[in-house]
Amino acid sequence: MNKIKVGDEVQVICGRDKGKRGKVSKVITSNGSKKLIVQGVQLVKKHVKPDPQREIKGGIVEKESMIDISNVALFDANTGKVSKVGIKLNDDGKKVRFLKSTNQVIE
Repeated sequence: MNKIKVGDEVQVICGRDKGKRGKVSKVITSNGSKKLIVQGVQLVKKHVKPDPQREIKGGIVEKESMIDISNVALFDANTGKVSKVGIKLNDDGKKVRFLKSTNQVIE
């Protein structure tokens, strides 16, 4: 079970974009490492060649790049702060995510 999922609102806790918030649009898992693509965070410029068959204009495009999952924390809208995420078993025996700061279960 992933601690951070697509659609969660996260805040960057270290690095160039420290303090920025955004929604997770993609979770990428490969070779044991987890990376995220967050909207509006880790923007890079990419040079694109024109492709008339696919109707793509050439030029410099700004897009989101991957950020490591350890560099973000889940943003809690109720308290307005970030919190680490834990996993525990609920009463039914299912795994659920919870905020470690408030012990509140995440839906």
